[in-house]
Amino acid sequence: MDVIGRELDLHRLELRYAATRVADPGAARQLTASLERCGQLVPCVVVKDPDGSGLVLIDGYRRIAALRRLGRDTVSVECWPCDLATALINLLVRQQERGFASIEQALLLRELVLRERLSQRELAARTGHDVSWVNRRLQLLVGLPDSVLAAVRAGDLSSWAASRIVVPLARANSEHAERLLQVLGRERLSTRDLKQWFEHYRSASHAVRERMVDHPGLLLRALEERQVERGCATLRDGPDGAVASEIRQIEALIARLRRRLASLQPVPAVLITAMPRVKAALAALDNTITWSITHDTSRDLFERARAEGAGPHPA
Repeated sequence: MDVIGRELDLHRLELRYAATRVADPGAARQLTASLERCGQLVPCVVVKDPDGSGLVLIDGYRRIAALRRLGRDTVSVECWPCDLATALINLLVRQQERGFASIEQALLLRELVLRERLSQRELAARTGHDVSWVNRRLQLLVGLPDSVLAAVRAGDLSSWAASRIVVPLARANSEHAERLLQVLGRERLSTRDLKQWFEHYRSASHAVRERMVDHPGLLLRALEERQVERGCATLRDGPDGAVASEIRQIEALIARLRRRLASLQPVPAVLITAMPRVKAALAALDNTITWSITHDTSRDLFERARAEGAGPHPA
């Protein structure tokens, strides 16, 4: 059956590898607009099913979804004369054209390992990578719950946030991870926001964590407002206020160390060896303050300008 460059009905295609693709709403909107304006310029890639039952879609899942959104019934396809494993490997090799995400590469590699029975060494040789690259991609899926993987595929969660934030959270508290995923399905947060949220979650009490999981955006807005308030205070107080704040921090740290000494017997060696450096730093600061006072280097700039401009000016 020759189907190269021909129009086929959409229902004739088997979307076997749809679960290996990650949604990108922005790219989907652009593709839909392009198809509506210019038509389908690039054919989808298909391969004949080994059992002869039909055609398996290899590349073009976003184009198929866009055509369906536009109400189209047919699609232009290009049939590769190879088996499924070779087609998927060629797709990975051509990833620079497609721009696959790491999680998509991992899902395709898992298909090749589980369904096509290829070893990691063979995959590395046929894709032009080393074995460690294949292994690192597959490790992205290890311990990844189905709900987290679904959120990544839906575009609600980046693969980095899934592996670095949601998976560790699920291991510690699966209920909180599920609740957070439900919120992320309604409220989009950037990877930077999730990282900031997780840093505060790790140091928060149990009662605060309950509120943080259900309202992550509320915490982020509160942190942003606090940052704005600190910026306003810095602008209002000027350098003098910043110095006063830093002095208070130094005093608080010293007081905290003194309180901890009661439970630290014998005195830790790290504290003993650090004391000469601390004394030297304080002595250097004291000398700088004394020198600044005696040499009057901070005379008012306006007074200096008036004094310099009081004499006659050359024509």
